[in-house]
Amino acid sequence: MAAYDSVDQARVLQFRANVTHLYQQVGSKLRGKTREETLTGKAHFWERLAQTPAVLKSTRHADTIMLDPQHSRRMVVPGDYVWNALVDQQDKIRLLIDPNSEYAILAARALQLAFDDAVIAAFTADAATGEAGGTAVTFANDYNGTRSSTNGDFDVSAAAITTPNVMTVKKDMDENEVDSDGRYWIACPAVFSQLLSGSTLPLAASSDYNSIKALVQGDLNTWCGFQWIMSNRLPVAASTDYYTYAWHKSAMGVVIGKDITARLSERADKDYAVQSYACMTMGATRIQGEGVVRVRVDAAL
Repeated sequence: MAAYDSVDQARVLQFRANVTHLYQQVGSKLRGKTREETLTGKAHFWERLAQTPAVLKSTRHADTIMLDPQHSRRMVVPGDYVWNALVDQQDKIRLLIDPNSEYAILAARALQLAFDDAVIAAFTADAATGEAGGTAVTFANDYNGTRSSTNGDFDVSAAAITTPNVMTVKKDMDENEVDSDGRYWIACPAVFSQLLSGSTLPLAASSDYNSIKALVQGDLNTWCGFQWIMSNRLPVAASTDYYTYAWHKSAMGVVIGKDITARLSERADKDYAVQSYACMTMGATRIQGEGVVRVRVDAAL
């Protein structure tokens, strides 16, 4: 009698015919939340004009009083960002999926994250000023006076952040005449948890104080005049401490030399492998220091 294999040999190996993207940030969280302009050239200048008080005319037919408004500028030099991956023709034979379209999605997401990272870095990076951008202004000096624990740079990491802490930042901006419309706050997830579970009045989670039922979604939308943005890409201050940032839209500037552009094309020099390619040219800078506040928090609380 002929020998036969067991039924196990007749089983068909089945593979999942699509790609699951691992958990990751989808899209930019900061696009549209800064001043944004396009650029053709090597550098872009944001022109600034200081407040110039009016003068009192003392007599009739007095000589014309000439004022000298103070001009200044901030420069940003954009950087070039790229994403590349190749899929050989033979890869398509061995795979049940065509990864090119998924690579294109991955490329776009990578550049959107690069956009956010550039803006986050610019919150406190040196700002280039002067006629040709040759003078660096540090975050500490980009303020009316010197930044300290009472103006523009707050450290609340000794305890969980509270609504009174948020109100202190609001007061700082109010005293600097920062417009009330267009204020944002980007923070790590722990800040949202601390505010929503806090017991210090007013309660962010209570509909008595908040126009939305924040605990229903477990998130903050607008609170104390800020639109809140959650991010896991904020810099570490030390150990479990993170920096979060409150800012006004006009305080930060982004220049776009080339917006995100994607290509799928065969490469003859790579044995006609298909290249997934995406690029972007952009840069960011701090335009007005008084409109940017850094707040240090402890994410472990």
